[in-house]
Amino acid sequence: MSNVYYPDYLQLDKILGAQALESDKQGAHAHDEMLFIVIHQAYELWFKQILHEVGSVIGMFSDDLVDDNAGELAIAVHRLRRSNTILQVLVKQLDIMETMTPLDFLDFRDMLRPASGFQSMQFKILEAKLGLRMESRHGKQYYTSQLKPEHKAQIEALEGQPTFFDLINGWLGRMPFFDPKYWPVGEAPFWERMKAIYAGTLVQGEEGNLALWETLFEKPGERRLTPNAARSALFIMLYRDEPIFQMPFRLLESLLDIDTSLATWRSRHLNMVRRMIGLRMGTGGSTGSGYLKGALDSHYIFQEIADLSSFLIERKKLPALPKELKSALGFGA
Repeated sequence: MSNVYYPDYLQLDKILGAQALESDKQGAHAHDEMLFIVIHQAYELWFKQILHEVGSVIGMFSDDLVDDNAGELAIAVHRLRRSNTILQVLVKQLDIMETMTPLDFLDFRDMLRPASGFQSMQFKILEAKLGLRMESRHGKQYYTSQLKPEHKAQIEALEGQPTFFDLINGWLGRMPFFDPKYWPVGEAPFWERMKAIYAGTLVQGEEGNLALWETLFEKPGERRLTPNAARSALFIMLYRDEPIFQMPFRLLESLLDIDTSLATWRSRHLNMVRRMIGLRMGTGGSTGSGYLKGALDSHYIFQEIADLSSFLIERKKLPALPKELKSALGFGA
């Protein structure tokens, strides 16, 4: 029989003894500083769990052998959905934080300088691993300026590693369903037919979408998502009812859900900061709510996948798929 003891297994002495109030050190006890510390420690624990989940999925996609039939893709979707559920919990934790009033926060806020949530290494690592590159960051010139040299080097090293976005791009680009063997000889190419059908659905004011179609699906180098990957992703969205596409579609939806939850967290955080400190600078020297507003507007990681919804076509207008391809999309049944 195991001799594991609950407090020892969870190392509760370390966890419950890790709340050292700056206000107590300075002899001016601020009651709400305990809440502030516990909330942020909880955030960091949840960030660790998300990195654990996302890291495992990145590992699955790193070997170029993700097997839809073996259940690996289903595991990836499950872990991404779990990560999204955790992000939703992080949003709800702000409800607890907002029980602290601005005056309560002011009791200890100045004692925290120059510490700031902007120095959260785990959150920076999560964004970088998902696919937020330095050149796309709002305030990139300040992004690592407040970090210790070893932490700055760690973040900068991630810039040279493949991101989850890169791996998804590669996975989509390898989809075999546009192989000529599946399509009848002599028919107009599928994407030419799709483009014509799509053009017929546009209303006044949407004429420019055809130029965007060409940018996304025909011109390499215009966007991070390659034309091959964009075509595969749209094909999955359009024909998601086919058995083999049901799990890939859920994967794409999970990526967009994560982006949405991160944006929701940033929005709630922005509103909380406006309420708590108004127009004042952040404790770490950032512009406070100004920086958060910029990050909210620009830090979407999977926006290029979300953009593909602009090119969806009603089911009844979709071209029928060739028998050979239908067979392949049914797991060989």
